[in-house]
Amino acid sequence: MAIPPGEPPRDALKSETTCKLSLSCIARFPNTRVLAWDGDVLYASRGYRLVRCRPAEKTIQWEEVARYSPVWWRRITAATRLGFRLVRDGFHAVAVLRSGELVAALPGAIATLRPGEKEFRITHALQRGTRPLNLAVTPDGRVFWGEYFDNPGRDAVHIYGSDDRGASWRVVHSFEKGAIRHVHNIVYDRWGDCFWVLTGDVGSECRILRASLDWSRVESVIAGNQQARAVAAVPKEDGLYFASDTPLEQNYIYKLDRHRNLAQLAEIHASVLCGCAVGDGVFFTTMIEPSAVNLERFVGVYGSDGSTEWASFRSWQKDGWSDMLFQYGNAFVPSGNNTTNLLAITTVAVKNADLEASVWSVDIAKQDPKR
Repeated sequence: MAIPPGEPPRDALKSETTCKLSLSCIARFPNTRVLAWDGDVLYASRGYRLVRCRPAEKTIQWEEVARYSPVWWRRITAATRLGFRLVRDGFHAVAVLRSGELVAALPGAIATLRPGEKEFRITHALQRGTRPLNLAVTPDGRVFWGEYFDNPGRDAVHIYGSDDRGASWRVVHSFEKGAIRHVHNIVYDRWGDCFWVLTGDVGSECRILRASLDWSRVESVIAGNQQARAVAAVPKEDGLYFASDTPLEQNYIYKLDRHRNLAQLAEIHASVLCGCAVGDGVFFTTMIEPSAVNLERFVGVYGSDGSTEWASFRSWQKDGWSDMLFQYGNAFVPSGNNTTNLLAITTVAVKNADLEASVWSVDIAKQDPKR
């Protein structure tokens, strides 16, 4: 299935005043990157320290969980905000396993924390690229990630998995040479009991694939153009919500329902790298990736209450530092299972909120039965 690139959205983007969702900020934390939810517990990092809290509590108290010891020079770069941004320091993703282990994507490595320990240990040194963009976890504790590297020669690309809670890794699926550039994301879907695999970047390399949990079946569901180029996908009971990530065309939010009917829901102003669910709501955040199409210089948050209405809620302007050296403006949201009504965001390379985590209360207005 290919997405028509010029098709207008079925439902126009609504203003915040007409959407039943509302956001209110309850806390901000400098030098903090949110990473993952485990129910009502939020995991985040401060440099190479992993911390956690329960943000729904009246007084938010962060506690240190563990640390990671990077190579010596990263201890120097991580000590300053611009150095941290320049070399992409710190934790990039964390998976929380029911058995108590934590698995992390860090610069050049996948590392695992065993229950009772206080330091992450490298269990896989990356051979290509600096880190995967995300980690996927099944309820029984298996963890998966896909290779993300420049790949100008379009070499074969691998998906790795661990059946022993992050202790060891093996290739569970490979895309043959020339098939794709790299893997953007792997998302576990508890309603479909499957994985969604997102790849890029050009032509037929742009795919959204459905994979069985044992990787014996991997089928392409959407493919063929820039609208199938995606990084963020959010499974819900009624289908898969995803947003395009292209600097070459207008970007949109889509829904693929459980009968594989595709609907284009809303037009958005820029590429999307992150998405999450909060209760019945779905949120996507945009990044600043300048191009002939992506002209805006702000990071935005888009959301829906689960209906057809989408709204733009919050924006941050890009700061004055170089995009290429010190990162595009972006807003990261945690992975994992969030049982609260809170939206956690970390903004990067934006004015007055660089490397800052903020926590927002998400309220959905009840429909008046008299109307």
